[in-house]
Amino acid sequence: MGLGVSLPAMKRRSLTRASVAISVAAGLTLSGACGGGGEGGGDSLTVGVLLPGGGASRFGQFDRPLIEKKLKQLCPHCPAATVAATPEPAVQRQQLEAMITRGVDVLILAVVDAKGLRSTVEAAHRAGIPVVAYDRLAQGPVSGYATFDGATVGKLQGEALLKAMGTKANGGQIVMMNGATTDPNADWYKQGALSVLKDNVKIGKSYDTVGWRPENAYVNMTGAIAALGGGNIDGVLAANDSLAGAVVSAFNATEVRPLPPITGQDADLAAVRRIVRGDQYMTVYKPFKPAADAAVEMAVALGRGETVASIATDTVDSATTKDIPAVLLPSVSVTVGNIKDTLVKDGMYTIDQICAPKLRSACDKAGLTP
Repeated sequence: MGLGVSLPAMKRRSLTRASVAISVAAGLTLSGACGGGGEGGGDSLTVGVLLPGGGASRFGQFDRPLIEKKLKQLCPHCPAATVAATPEPAVQRQQLEAMITRGVDVLILAVVDAKGLRSTVEAAHRAGIPVVAYDRLAQGPVSGYATFDGATVGKLQGEALLKAMGTKANGGQIVMMNGATTDPNADWYKQGALSVLKDNVKIGKSYDTVGWRPENAYVNMTGAIAALGGGNIDGVLAANDSLAGAVVSAFNATEVRPLPPITGQDADLAAVRRIVRGDQYMTVYKPFKPAADAAVEMAVALGRGETVASIATDTVDSATTKDIPAVLLPSVSVTVGNIKDTLVKDGMYTIDQICAPKLRSACDKAGLTP
C-alpha cells in the first residue's frame, strides 16, 4: 500500500458488558472544557479534533455535527469548538502541531497521511496527549481507534459487484479504482475486495487514486476505457462514492452504454440518486454515529485518565503500535432494493431528499414513492 501499515489484525476481547454504548467522533478541530467530575466538575478537559475534510465532504456533513453533539452531551458546559479540517497533509500537520502547542488534553485524529504525520503523533505522545485515531489508523503511539471494519467494506463491494455482473462474474474483466496510498484504510478496502474478486474476474486495470480526488479517478478511468475498450469493462470496483461519480462521468464522456455495475462507499446523497437512476449499482453505508460516539467516549475517558477497556471491544495493530484498543463497526451494502429499509429507516435521508423531481419516475419504479 505504500505506507508500510499492516492491515489491522483484529483480536476479539471478552467483555463483561453485553453491549457497549458508543457515541460520536469526527475530524474537525473541536475543543471544549469538560468537567472531569461530570456536570459541574472542577477540572477542565480540552479535546482537539482534526478531520480530513469539511464543508460538503462526508466529514463536514455527518461526522462533525455528530462529534459536536456527543461532546456537548458528555461535557454540557463545554464552550464552542474551534474547527480544523483539511485534505492536505502539510496543513494537517500544522494544525496538529498547533493543538499540541496549545496544550489540549486529548486528540481525535482522522489522519490525512498516516506515515507522514507519525512524527507529530509521537510529539503528542511526548507531550502527554493521548491520540484517538478516527476512521483512519494513524501511525505512532495511538491510544484508541474507532472505525468500520475495512475488510468487510471491501468484501461487501466485491460481493455486490460479482452479483451485479451475473454470468460475467466468472472470467469477466473489471477495473479497480482504489483509494489513496496515504490512507491506510484504502489498502484495507482493497484487500477485502480482492479476497472476493481475485479468483473470479480479470483485473484489467487497477489504480491507486492520489488524494482520493475525483479528478484523478476521472483521468484514470478515461485511460482505462481507452486501453481496454468501454465495451470490454464488465464492472468497476470504485472504493468510494466520489470515485464512483468520477467513473460514471468518464463513461458518460466516452458515451459508453450501457454502464457496467459500479460500486461505492459512504452513501453520499449524489450516489444514492445515481443508484436510483441506475448509474451506480451499490454503496456501502457506514452508520457514522456509532463510530463518532465511540471516538468521543474514548477521548473523554483518556483525557480524564481513565481506561477505555469498557468501550473498545477489539484491538488492532499498525506498523508501529501493537494492540491498539479499537471499536470496529459493521457496514451495510445498499442497492436500489433496500434504500428504504436502510438509509431512509435510519433517518439519514428522506424520500423527498432522494427523489428529486427528475428522479420521480425512477423512484416510483424502485418502490420508494407511493
